[in-house]
Amino acid sequence: MNNYETVIGLEVHLHIATKTKAFCACKNEFGLQPNSSTCPVCLGFPGSLPVLNEKYLTQAIKVALALNCKVAKRMKFDRKNYFYPDLPKNYQISQYDMPLAQKGVVNILKTDGATKTIRIKRVHMEEDAGKLMHQSGSTNGNNSSSLVDYNRSGVPLLEIVTEPDMDSPDEAYAYLVALKSLLKYLDVSDCDMEKGSLRCDANISIRPKGETELGTKVELKNMNSFKAVKAALEHEVQRQTEAKEAGEKIIQETRLWDADKKKTYAMRTKEYAHDYRYFPDPDLVPFNIDDVMLDNAAKEVTELPDDKKKRFIKEYSISDYDAYLLISDKALANFFEECVKLYKNTKAIVNWLGTEVLKYLNAKAKQFSDISLTPGQLTDMLKMIDEGLISGKMAKDIIIEMIETKKSAHDIVKEKGLTQISDESKIKAIVADVLKNNSGVAADYKKGKTNALAFLVGQVMKATKGKANPGIVNKLLKEELEK
Repeated sequence: MNNYETVIGLEVHLHIATKTKAFCACKNEFGLQPNSSTCPVCLGFPGSLPVLNEKYLTQAIKVALALNCKVAKRMKFDRKNYFYPDLPKNYQISQYDMPLAQKGVVNILKTDGATKTIRIKRVHMEEDAGKLMHQSGSTNGNNSSSLVDYNRSGVPLLEIVTEPDMDSPDEAYAYLVALKSLLKYLDVSDCDMEKGSLRCDANISIRPKGETELGTKVELKNMNSFKAVKAALEHEVQRQTEAKEAGEKIIQETRLWDADKKKTYAMRTKEYAHDYRYFPDPDLVPFNIDDVMLDNAAKEVTELPDDKKKRFIKEYSISDYDAYLLISDKALANFFEECVKLYKNTKAIVNWLGTEVLKYLNAKAKQFSDISLTPGQLTDMLKMIDEGLISGKMAKDIIIEMIETKKSAHDIVKEKGLTQISDESKIKAIVADVLKNNSGVAADYKKGKTNALAFLVGQVMKATKGKANPGIVNKLLKEELEK
């Protein structure tokens, strides 16, 4: 029995989508030639002066409002001082004691279906550092080397910090899914973890069950997916529990997640705020955020996931789970609503999106926006099922081909000769033949072994290469067997 409970808080670092960087006119674009998008400002040359990107501020306010935060009337920027090769100025422009916003909330769906509120402690603005790339076996004769790309230096970031409200790795995962969904709705970032547009650090501690005082906090870094965050937290829970039970002392430190070895290892002793020697940035005056700025940002905040979920349940009479499934991805939710305009059986649309389409996406590790399936293609296929032209089993193969080839269901059916047989006279002849060749099984059915019917249905489907209408097959078999 585990005598400890887990306490988790998350820090999400989000790249904000703007044309230029946070405090200079350099391009904010991923994938450019290394060190090609730099200037004296983002490289920290003496005498260069930063200027705040207005779009960055507007996008940041949108996020704060969507998180139900209280946006500050007055904020300032500070210098966070530390020395590292990816930080050309030897300080990072950030916010310390006067952040953009505080005290927000995000609602998550737990594994048991219950809803839980995660409190947002603060949302603050800061610039990103450069990107270090470590190489081994370099061509210059050394065993290893490190390269730095300063294109990322000065890219606008938003740090979203939670209170320590999560008590399991599952809850941390659910929070990240909910947060990403909300951010995608706002269209403030592509949230691509592979590009580094969304990064997450986790703070985790354990304490004896029933206690209220927090345990010693350990920070986890180097996690490049939500699944990696969950796995790292699960390992850390086990590591800290075993250490406690062995009488060891947990120290406050930063640990890195090794995805290959499925374990964390110590990186450095955790710094405290005073280690960074924060002080107000003398080149950036404090900013006042007035009602006009708030109103303009609020106008850009469209329907958010929680509101859309409530509307879907009311407007389309679907379950809470189905609504959650649909709104979790903005592109998927929009696709669903376009389908409803063309086909009124909302449950059928949800079933196909929630099973076959999402199963395909998960298998291919793709997002819904990555595929070219159209509402017309899906609804035309569903109509063909209703008309008896194809079976549901056929449709499972057809929809995959539709996604991969962009062809319509009609074209695929025509090319492969997949039209379902619904002519009763044709099926009746095959049924008679199957009963003749399986008289023993037919006799078993008549003796009360009802599962024999499934075997006979299977034989008819086999004889028709799966093209016979299953409903008609069942009906005709029962008619013949019960004469």
